[in-house]
Amino acid sequence: MDKQMSNLMFQCMCFVFMLRDIFSPRETILMETGIKSGDYVLDYGCGPGGYVAPASKLIGEEGRVYALDINPLAVKRVQKIALKEQLANVETICSDCKTRLHDNSLDVILLYDIFHTLSNTDAVLAELHRILKPEGTLSFSDHHMNENDIMAKISDGGLFLLSRKGKKTYSFFKRE
Repeated sequence: MDKQMSNLMFQCMCFVFMLRDIFSPRETILMETGIKSGDYVLDYGCGPGGYVAPASKLIGEEGRVYALDINPLAVKRVQKIALKEQLANVETICSDCKTRLHDNSLDVILLYDIFHTLSNTDAVLAELHRILKPEGTLSFSDHHMNENDIMAKISDGGLFLLSRKGKKTYSFFKRE
Protein backbone atom coordinates (compact mmCIF):
# COMPACT_ATOMS: atom_id res chain seq x y z
CA MET A 1 0.00 0.00 0.00
CA ASP A 2 3.02 2.22 -0.36
CA LYS A 3 1.90 3.89 -3.57
CA GLN A 4 -1.63 5.11 -4.12
CA MET A 5 -3.32 4.25 -7.40
CA SER A 6 -4.44 6.86 -9.89
CA ASN A 7 -7.90 8.39 -9.61
CA LEU A 8 -9.03 6.58 -12.77
CA MET A 9 -7.82 3.21 -11.48
CA PHE A 10 -9.57 3.86 -8.17
CA GLN A 11 -12.85 4.65 -9.95
CA CYS A 12 -12.54 1.46 -12.02
CA MET A 13 -11.86 -0.54 -8.85
CA CYS A 14 -14.97 0.97 -7.24
CA PHE A 15 -17.11 -0.17 -10.15
CA VAL A 16 -15.66 -3.69 -10.16
CA PHE A 17 -16.12 -3.98 -6.38
CA MET A 18 -19.72 -2.79 -6.67
CA LEU A 19 -20.41 -5.68 -9.06
CA ARG A 20 -18.48 -8.09 -6.83
CA ASP A 21 -20.56 -7.10 -3.81
CA ILE A 22 -23.80 -7.88 -5.65
CA PHE A 23 -22.73 -11.46 -6.29
CA SER A 24 -20.75 -11.99 -3.10
CA PRO A 25 -22.13 -9.84 -0.27
CA ARG A 26 -19.51 -8.65 2.21
CA GLU A 27 -21.76 -9.67 5.12
CA THR A 28 -21.19 -13.32 4.22
CA ILE A 29 -17.44 -12.91 4.47
CA LEU A 30 -17.64 -10.94 7.69
CA MET A 31 -19.58 -13.77 9.33
CA GLU A 32 -16.33 -15.78 9.27
CA THR A 33 -14.57 -13.17 11.43
CA GLY A 34 -16.67 -13.56 14.55
CA ILE A 35 -17.28 -9.80 14.75
CA LYS A 36 -19.80 -9.06 17.49
CA SER A 37 -21.52 -6.13 19.11
CA GLY A 38 -19.10 -3.77 20.83
CA ASP A 39 -16.00 -4.88 18.88
CA TYR A 40 -13.35 -2.49 17.64
CA VAL A 41 -12.48 -3.33 14.02
CA LEU A 42 -9.87 -2.06 11.57
CA ASP A 43 -10.37 -2.44 7.82
CA TYR A 44 -6.74 -2.08 6.72
CA GLY A 45 -6.58 -0.99 3.08
CA CYS A 46 -10.32 -0.32 3.03
CA GLY A 47 -10.45 0.83 -0.60
CA PRO A 48 -13.95 1.97 -1.54
CA GLY A 49 -15.34 0.75 1.78
CA GLY A 50 -17.30 -2.37 0.88
CA TYR A 51 -16.84 -3.84 4.37
CA VAL A 52 -17.45 -0.65 6.35
CA ALA A 53 -21.27 -0.54 6.50
CA PRO A 54 -21.72 -4.29 7.13
CA ALA A 55 -19.06 -4.23 9.87
CA SER A 56 -20.60 -1.11 11.39
CA LYS A 57 -23.96 -2.84 11.67
CA LEU A 58 -22.40 -5.94 13.26
CA ILE A 59 -20.59 -4.00 15.99
CA GLY A 60 -23.48 -1.71 16.89
CA GLU A 61 -23.29 1.61 18.69
CA GLU A 62 -20.80 0.43 21.31
CA GLY A 63 -18.17 -0.64 18.75
CA ARG A 64 -16.04 1.25 16.28
CA VAL A 65 -14.87 0.62 12.73
CA TYR A 66 -11.62 2.22 11.64
CA ALA A 67 -11.17 2.36 7.86
CA LEU A 68 -7.56 2.93 6.79
CA ASP A 69 -6.24 3.57 3.30
CA ILE A 70 -3.34 5.44 1.71
CA ASN A 71 -5.61 6.87 -1.00
CA PRO A 72 -7.46 10.07 0.01
CA LEU A 73 -10.22 9.15 -2.48
CA ALA A 74 -10.86 5.93 -0.55
CA VAL A 75 -10.99 7.80 2.74
CA LYS A 76 -13.40 10.38 1.29
CA ARG A 77 -15.59 7.62 -0.15
CA VAL A 78 -15.82 5.88 3.24
CA GLN A 79 -16.64 9.21 4.88
CA LYS A 80 -19.48 9.68 2.37
CA ILE A 81 -20.79 6.16 3.09
CA ALA A 82 -20.70 6.84 6.83
CA LEU A 83 -22.50 10.16 6.41
CA LYS A 84 -25.12 8.82 3.99
CA GLU A 85 -25.88 5.74 6.10
CA GLN A 86 -25.53 7.64 9.40
CA LEU A 87 -22.78 5.37 10.70
CA ALA A 88 -21.56 7.28 13.76
CA ASN A 89 -19.24 4.41 14.73
CA VAL A 90 -16.96 4.75 11.66
CA GLU A 91 -13.67 6.63 11.68
CA THR A 92 -11.26 7.02 8.76
CA ILE A 93 -7.46 7.05 8.77
CA CYS A 94 -5.38 8.16 5.79
CA SER A 95 -2.01 6.42 6.14
CA ASP A 96 0.38 4.06 4.38
CA CYS A 97 1.09 1.94 7.47
CA LYS A 98 0.90 3.58 10.91
CA THR A 99 -2.59 3.52 12.37
CA ARG A 100 -2.04 5.85 15.36
CA LEU A 101 -4.28 3.47 17.35
CA HIS A 102 -3.47 2.36 20.88
CA ASP A 103 -1.61 -0.87 21.64
CA ASN A 104 -3.87 -3.91 22.11
CA SER A 105 -7.01 -1.93 21.23
CA LEU A 106 -8.63 -3.91 18.38
CA ASP A 107 -10.76 -7.04 18.44
CA VAL A 108 -10.67 -7.76 14.69
CA ILE A 109 -8.45 -6.59 11.85
CA LEU A 110 -9.57 -7.11 8.25
CA LEU A 111 -6.64 -7.50 5.88
CA TYR A 112 -8.40 -8.21 2.61
CA ASP A 113 -7.00 -8.10 -0.94
CA ILE A 114 -4.25 -5.64 -0.11
CA PHE A 115 -1.31 -7.68 1.17
CA HIS A 116 0.05 -8.52 -2.29
CA THR A 117 0.49 -4.78 -2.99
CA LEU A 118 2.52 -3.98 0.11
CA SER A 119 6.26 -3.46 -0.24
CA ASN A 120 7.03 -3.57 3.49
CA THR A 121 4.85 -6.39 4.75
CA ASP A 122 6.95 -6.84 7.89
CA ALA A 123 6.26 -3.27 9.02
CA VAL A 124 2.54 -3.66 8.36
CA LEU A 125 2.34 -6.96 10.24
CA ALA A 126 4.29 -5.45 13.16
CA GLU A 127 1.84 -2.54 13.32
CA LEU A 128 -1.17 -4.87 13.17
CA HIS A 129 0.36 -7.09 15.87
CA ARG A 130 0.87 -4.02 18.08
CA ILE A 131 -2.75 -2.85 17.90
CA LEU A 132 -4.50 -6.25 18.02
CA LYS A 133 -5.72 -7.42 21.42
CA PRO A 134 -4.12 -10.66 22.68
CA GLU A 135 -7.44 -12.49 22.10
CA GLY A 136 -8.14 -10.63 18.84
CA THR A 137 -8.39 -11.94 15.28
CA LEU A 138 -6.48 -11.01 12.15
CA SER A 139 -8.85 -11.96 9.32
CA PHE A 140 -6.92 -12.38 6.08
CA SER A 141 -7.92 -12.87 2.47
CA ASP A 142 -6.00 -12.14 -0.70
CA HIS A 143 -7.09 -13.91 -3.86
CA HIS A 144 -3.75 -12.96 -5.46
CA MET A 145 -1.93 -15.36 -3.13
CA ASN A 146 -2.07 -19.13 -2.71
CA GLU A 147 -2.43 -20.84 0.66
CA ASN A 148 1.27 -21.69 1.00
CA ASP A 149 2.26 -18.06 0.39
CA ILE A 150 -0.35 -16.83 2.87
CA MET A 151 0.87 -19.19 5.57
CA ALA A 152 4.50 -18.33 4.90
CA LYS A 153 3.98 -14.57 4.88
CA ILE A 154 1.64 -14.33 7.86
CA SER A 155 2.81 -17.12 10.18
CA ASP A 156 6.53 -17.42 9.48
CA GLY A 157 7.34 -14.02 11.00
CA GLY A 158 6.34 -15.33 14.40
CA LEU A 159 3.71 -12.65 15.06
CA PHE A 160 0.57 -14.60 14.12
CA LEU A 161 -0.60 -18.21 14.13
CA LEU A 162 -3.46 -19.70 12.12
CA SER A 163 -6.50 -20.36 14.27
CA ARG A 164 -8.92 -21.45 11.55
CA LYS A 165 -9.52 -21.45 7.84
CA GLY A 166 -12.95 -20.42 6.55
CA LYS A 167 -14.44 -20.61 3.08
CA LYS A 168 -13.18 -17.14 2.14
CA THR A 169 -10.81 -16.09 4.94
CA TYR A 170 -7.99 -17.23 7.17
CA SER A 171 -8.21 -16.27 10.84
CA PHE A 172 -4.98 -15.74 12.75
CA PHE A 173 -4.46 -15.03 16.41
CA LYS A 174 -1.78 -12.84 17.89
CA ARG A 175 1.30 -14.61 19.14
CA GLU A 176 2.78 -13.05 22.27
